[in-house]
Amino acid sequence: MDHLRAKLLEILQKGSDMTIATQRTDNYPQATTVSYVSDGFEIYFGCGATSQKARNLATRPEVSLTINLPYEDWDHILGISAGGQCSRVTDLVEIGRFSKLTLAKFPQVLTYAGQDVGAELAVFKIKLKVVSLLDYTQGFGHNDLLVLDA
Repeated sequence: MDHLRAKLLEILQKGSDMTIATQRTDNYPQATTVSYVSDGFEIYFGCGATSQKARNLATRPEVSLTINLPYEDWDHILGISAGGQCSRVTDLVEIGRFSKLTLAKFPQVLTYAGQDVGAELAVFKIKLKVVSLLDYTQGFGHNDLLVLDA
């Protein structure tokens, strides 16, 4: 189990983008790609405060997501598929932690600092509940499931 946790945390650290699926109020799922940072099994991302994704999360906090590391061929697919609860971050200390993590992982963010992007940024945190490791180096379709504490 420790090996599985370590491998999942490694993928979270090495990955840069995730596809996140939220649920619209008309019950259609919506999948979008966003850059993210992580702190253990907590994932942070930012998006426009009035975006469809933010509106979806305001009414349905359950999300599913995938993260894939770059691979040469199908025999080398390595990634995760996960589900969890998402909430908007309003605590200034936690927003500061998000900012530090983002700057460390994406130093290019400074290029955009201070620019008027026309939208208020909302910061969200996903607390993962179930995480599946996809590791095709162990065989086509190989996966292992980790259920995290509530």
